[in-house]
Amino acid sequence: MKQSSPNSEKLELLLDLLHHLKTRHPLSLLLFFGLVSNLIFAPAIYAATGSDIPQKTAYALGLLGLVTVALSIYLFFVIFQPEKF
Repeated sequence: MKQSSPNSEKLELLLDLLHHLKTRHPLSLLLFFGLVSNLIFAPAIYAATGSDIPQKTAYALGLLGLVTVALSIYLFFVIFQPEKF
């Protein structure tokens, strides 16, 4: 018999959780990935502006940018495919 390592058990548990969230709670999964992606954009904004703005402001601007892009994509689909909504 093949013994599983603790890392593979953790990975399997994480994959089960993501599958459960994807099937039962898709909005919460999208919000989670949106907030995680902000961890990528905020340091880039902070680095581009230097120390001119505080770090909290950089995170707020990153989140505002993500919300703006998501809202524009949603409105694009609502305008051009209104029968789905």
